[in-house]
Amino acid sequence: MLKYLILFFCTILSFTIKAQNLIGAWEAITTSEQGEPQRNVLILADGYQVLSSYHASSGKWIHTNGGSWKLDGDTMTEKVEFNTSSPELVGTEISYQVRITDNDIEIVDSHLKFKRIDSGKPGKLQGAWLMSGRIRDGKEQLRDTSGPRKTMKVLSGTRFQWIAYNAETKQFMGTGGGTYTTKDGKYTENIEFFSRDDSKAGLSLQFNYELIDGKWHHSGLSSKGDPIHEIWSIRE
Repeated sequence: MLKYLILFFCTILSFTIKAQNLIGAWEAITTSEQGEPQRNVLILADGYQVLSSYHASSGKWIHTNGGSWKLDGDTMTEKVEFNTSSPELVGTEISYQVRITDNDIEIVDSHLKFKRIDSGKPGKLQGAWLMSGRIRDGKEQLRDTSGPRKTMKVLSGTRFQWIAYNAETKQFMGTGGGTYTTKDGKYTENIEFFSRDDSKAGLSLQFNYELIDGKWHHSGLSSKGDPIHEIWSIRE
């Protein structure tokens, strides 16, 4: 009996280690029908992920999907919370076989093979975050994050992406992403794609950031130039 228990716990530990090794950002380069290279960037945080495709040269956004994920052996299962190409998949679970090494994720029976960009470092904000409030006129206004309407931001060690969506109505409101840095209390985003306005690609925006009681306070000027002070909470 003892050896079976040991085998069971070793198997669970192996699955956990594999899942932890997936944390970070990954990229696959594909080619469009017009021969243009496309970037497909996957960010995996603990329990949540987002995948986006966009034109490598112009930053023109193409597609975004994501939600929660889990790994069981070599089977990856996603529960879809948003999918811009196939919104009818929202709320469903999709499973597929993967081959995983330290630097590659290959989706079996597909042409996609992702190369590792980072392993969740060095950024200090790695994880999946939900917009949970704002500060306006010096007053804190909190938001219930348990509902279907969410604004989520998923960060690896070097890459970020925000997504606004409603998992109940399957509505997708927008997304943007690229690379980021955290240094001396400054959080800087280098935008590579922006679904609402392709002209935002190439912009760099700098914000103040501070972690207070585990919450990320994000303040400065938005991409429209409006003052903001957002509060983000890590997604459980």
